[in-house]
Amino acid sequence: MSGFIDGVNLGGWLSQYREFDHEHFRTFITRPDIDRIASWGMDHVRLPVDYPVLESDDAIGVPVERGYSYIDDCLQWCEAADLAMILDIHHAPGFTFTNELEEETRGVNSLFDDESLQQRFIGLWEQIVRRYRDSRVPIIFELLNEVVIPDVEPWNVLIRRTIPAIRAIAPDSTIMIGGNFNNGVPGLKDLVVFDDPKVVYTFHFYDPLLFTHQKAYWNPGLREWGETVSYPGEFPGLAEFLERNPQHRADFGPFVGRRADRELVAEILQPALDFAERTGRELYCGEFGVGDWIEPENRRRWLADFMGMLREAGIGRAVWNYKQMDFGLVDADGQVVDPEYLRILTDAG
Repeated sequence: MSGFIDGVNLGGWLSQYREFDHEHFRTFITRPDIDRIASWGMDHVRLPVDYPVLESDDAIGVPVERGYSYIDDCLQWCEAADLAMILDIHHAPGFTFTNELEEETRGVNSLFDDESLQQRFIGLWEQIVRRYRDSRVPIIFELLNEVVIPDVEPWNVLIRRTIPAIRAIAPDSTIMIGGNFNNGVPGLKDLVVFDDPKVVYTFHFYDPLLFTHQKAYWNPGLREWGETVSYPGEFPGLAEFLERNPQHRADFGPFVGRRADRELVAEILQPALDFAERTGRELYCGEFGVGDWIEPENRRRWLADFMGMLREAGIGRAVWNYKQMDFGLVDADGQVVDPEYLRILTDAG
């Protein structure tokens, strides 16, 4: 996709914030951050936004102008820096992928069971698109981040309702959709395929998770396993762990006897390439990366392998994440965490 080849996520700003705080929204990302991203040679940002920034539960359908002003500012900065934008709803009314991460909130998502929430979702997108359809900055509208439901069909049904509503307002805008199971590669094959060249398909890639998220505090299975994985390298003690903890076999079992290496990464990516070839649709990788707590040389080797695959396939991408969020290119003070990781990411070679 022209203008959407090398990008970075702005997570933690207008989405996944610790609390709804306008001081945070005003200061977490500012124009110098956008200028810096452009100076690295990137051509776009992916901007995740949680719906409470844009619309209050107490005034459904009424735009929160102060919230929209942060997007307006970012678009102005992007225009000055010659960057494009993907605008992603990260938390929608009745759905956020983060509910699936914690046992106490798992199963509380209601978007796909509640007609009033679905109408609200469509209305929110109509509101967003009316505001930004004529933006001077190239913009892609990404409907929803990382759907997680037992059966993808309710998501396909909602997509089939939302895209025509957007098309009635913005016939030529580009719309992005991702599959089930956190936008994982396997979810692509079950997505509805539109006869519309301006519908783009996205996936996220943190595979193998046992390497990129090893020991992650928010993942019970990885935290319990607790092993250090090198890249390339083995998954130490995995078979024995699953013998003791069979509840994790469905997620981790396929990696028993395998190695975290280029061959495995390519194998996991291949169905995405097959999807693009079968459907003829544009494909985009909206998130990828390795946790910043993992040994730097291992992070760099994984990134070099995966970036090589994306470049060879001509797939545009946005790394997770610009600032903090356990994957940051820069820390809380704006200092680059690992210059070599950044070099691999931005090296056009």
